[in-house]
Amino acid sequence: MTVLSPPPGTAAGPGAPASDAAPRALRPEPAADARFAVPGAALTILAALLLGFAANLTVVGHLKHARDQQTGFAELRKQLALGTAPVGQTGSDGHLLRPGTPVAVLRIPALGLREVVFEGTTSGVLVSGPGHRRDTPLPGQAGTSVVMGRQWGYGSPFNHIDRLQTGLEIRVATGQGKHVYRVTAVRRAGDPVPAPLTAGHGRLTLITATGAPYTPSGVLRVDADLVTPAQPSPARPLAPGAVSEAERPLGGDGSAWLPMALWSQLLLAAVAAVVWARRRWGQWQAWIVGFPVLSALGIAVCGAATRLLPNLL
Repeated sequence: MTVLSPPPGTAAGPGAPASDAAPRALRPEPAADARFAVPGAALTILAALLLGFAANLTVVGHLKHARDQQTGFAELRKQLALGTAPVGQTGSDGHLLRPGTPVAVLRIPALGLREVVFEGTTSGVLVSGPGHRRDTPLPGQAGTSVVMGRQWGYGSPFNHIDRLQTGLEIRVATGQGKHVYRVTAVRRAGDPVPAPLTAGHGRLTLITATGAPYTPSGVLRVDADLVTPAQPSPARPLAPGAVSEAERPLGGDGSAWLPMALWSQLLLAAVAAVVWARRRWGQWQAWIVGFPVLSALGIAVCGAATRLLPNLL
């Protein structure tokens, strides 16, 4: 008599192991070892944050800079047409200008540079473009006007100002008209300081960082003397030197700690929600819903973190 063998995947007899009788597809997956799962998840989140931080300084930062330049130029052009562009430290309401208010358009033909200049020099303001130091006159007015810009991050507007040579023109448009400067010196640490200005004369000083990419090690200054007539300067409530450390060269914005902490908490809550959704909905469904949320919160955390870094980076 012929004995038939049981088909694959079925029990060979009463004594066959249960694991052999169950189809492979229905066998439960082994549980992840918590000793490796938790550190692995933490390292994954840390790697994602580092990647987001790098992207925020480079690709995302350059896109934000370009957008802010477009909106700032449109706003300033409208104010110039209406005759309401700011010409001093205060606006038409008598209050100090809000940091980030567009105040001028800077052009350097030799470098092909055209940038909107915003009021203030904190790290958060310099994300959008060059910033005017608030305790100095506006460009075109008597005295020394200081404009600071980033060397590498967020559009890197002042990356090449070290190439400027004596005699080259710098043009600035403000609410008081168009002004022309001529470069007189490019200074690094230890170089001679220019002679004090005489009454009725103006000077523009551009400031950025020196050093390797994204690792500032010093300060570079470009001095240019005003060759067009100096414009009158309204009363300035802020005396020279009356700005915080965050607005000085290579200063970081300490006020960014609170938003960074809040965004970090939201990010951790979102990570927990994605982990819960993965268990309830499945891996791909959870990532489809969670990836945009985690990306947006990660960019927000990294954006707040970059404000803690030197403003000329």
